Amino acid sequence: MSLKEMCKVLHFGDLGDERGKLVVIEGGQAIPFDIQRVFYIYESDATVVRGQHANRESEFVLINVAGKSKVRITDGREEIIVELDRPMMGVYIPKMIWKDMYDFSSDSVLLVLASTHYDGSEYIRDYDEYLKEIGVK
Repeated sequence: MSLKEMCKVLHFGDLGDERGKLVVIEGGQAIPFDIQRVFYIYESDATVVRGQHANRESEFVLINVAGKSKVRITDGREEIIVELDRPMMGVYIPKMIWKDMYDFSSDSVLLVLASTHYDGSEYIRDYDEYLKEIGVK
């Protein structure tokens, strides 16, 4: 399976009406896991790179609920870049996929939905170590 097939861009329904926009995201339905953790990144700028890690156990969905940012996603063989620029779209990132978030607009709020509670020991923060662990190096 290609990286693009694994890391699907998700589109969420806009249920709004004349009163305004409404997007509903339900774990196990709109995204492929039950949500255990939610966090968001804001007040980063175009020069900041966030992420820079892979996770052994966690899956993620990234959604820019305001502004925009880019996500570089790689499995050590392929690389894709996804621009998150609409609050009704997100990108799914499975376990053991490296991610870098960058090029944040000044009004960016990047919402992250995670399949696990935080456990720092499951993070791989060194790219060379990541490549060794997945058998690319």
